[in-house]
Amino acid sequence: MRQAIAAVGLIAALLAPQAAWADTKSSEAREQVEFGIRVAQKGLWKEALYRWEKAVEIDPRYAAAYNNLAIAYEHEGLFDKARQAYEKAVELDPKNTYIRQNYEYFREINDRASRRQPR
Repeated sequence: MRQAIAAVGLIAALLAPQAAWADTKSSEAREQVEFGIRVAQKGLWKEALYRWEKAVEIDPRYAAAYNNLAIAYEHEGLFDKARQAYEKAVELDPKNTYIRQNYEYFREINDRASRRQPR
């Protein structure tokens, strides 16, 4: 269920305007993000995760890379890491509507799923 939700989040992120990339100064980081998007669309999530981790390593101020990284963590079931990556993306670009919407959607779904699990 959560993987399907992550896939929907990726689609939303992929459809977002590329203006989020305009503030990054690193073409290498942007290339990593773009490659990550292409492989994620083919279902190669581990490769996408690797590429987006490289992108934030290259450019730690690249909010869109953190957003995509969060989506990949979510897809892989790494929800604590996903939350951290979303929080970092929002911190870096608090006015980015797409990032905020992805994070809010993640929180809503993740919190609801957490409440359903037996303790």
